[in-house]
Amino acid sequence: MLYWLTALSDGGDFFNLFRYITFRAGGAFLTALIFGFIFGPPLINVLRRRQGKGQPIRDDGPEGHLAKAGTPTMGGLLIVGALLTSTLLWARLDNPFIWIVLFVTVGFAAIGFADDYAKVKKQTTAGVSGRVRMLLGLLISAIASYWAALYHPDVLQYQLAMPVFKDTLINLGYLFVPFSMIVIVGAANAVNLTDGLDGLAIMPVMIAAGTLGVIAYAVGRVDFTEYLDVHYVPGTGEILIFTAGIFGGGLGFLWYNAPPAAVFMGDTGSLALGGALGAIAVSTKHEIVLAIVGGLFVVEALSVIIQVLYFKRTGKRVFLMAPIHHHYEKKGWAEPQIVIRFWIISLILALIGLATLKLR
Repeated sequence: MLYWLTALSDGGDFFNLFRYITFRAGGAFLTALIFGFIFGPPLINVLRRRQGKGQPIRDDGPEGHLAKAGTPTMGGLLIVGALLTSTLLWARLDNPFIWIVLFVTVGFAAIGFADDYAKVKKQTTAGVSGRVRMLLGLLISAIASYWAALYHPDVLQYQLAMPVFKDTLINLGYLFVPFSMIVIVGAANAVNLTDGLDGLAIMPVMIAAGTLGVIAYAVGRVDFTEYLDVHYVPGTGEILIFTAGIFGGGLGFLWYNAPPAAVFMGDTGSLALGGALGAIAVSTKHEIVLAIVGGLFVVEALSVIIQVLYFKRTGKRVFLMAPIHHHYEKKGWAEPQIVIRFWIISLILALIGLATLKLR
């Protein structure tokens, strides 16, 4: 919205700064961060009063989690609120990719909110049925995927771009939308599965968002794409402002979510942020790179899939408990030890993902 202040510029004054995506991304980051610090305490107080006993704790989970009983959930409202405010304030609102990622974020946040609300109200770990959540997620993802395809350049429309092998495009045709739906829904659920320890999910989300923001900025500039030899997707540079909002809002939330957490993100935040990462990847034609950058989320999701399938087949478990972060808890690792080591892994994977921009 503040981009419109450029109409007051004569080309060499303060208002001219609003033309630059990097300047507005900095503004979005600070706005989201300040939003988190200002509205964090009152939101947590409201959630604590309204929820009473807080988020239900699994009886079959690690014993140390019982001490977290009474901690309120739905803290994702703080992140989503900061993200929406900063994006609407600093991004160009005539950019279709901004509305695509906002649509997915808000849609998945609504699904997560309904799930969190049902859990708190019934005081059970079973919220909205998995089938309903999946169907709603697929519907949102289908709309967003088709919407994104409409604004991709003709040469990239319905194509799957490959990292490193940059001249390779796989024509998915009508399968592009189903494939993109899997990317978005898969990312949302993978982040949701990762959100099991204080601070575990939010930092990898911030790292992945920052990485995808840099990629979005690069592929949205024709000069950068020529130098890096990657596919040019006009308009995606504006997504950097959205990802700056994730980073700022995430830092604000982490202030209250750091061990011991004063509030949990809940499905409200994890589904929204995971869906947002998937939507960014689809918009920028970097779906495969998302699997690298978000490799931690992939491993968390795979650990659950492997555990379930192996147990159904043999009656035995591969991991002491799934997702895999609980496996390490059962092995005796301290919660901060797991969280920080997983953060380090996320940072390494992000650097590898960025490297694919130049590798050939």
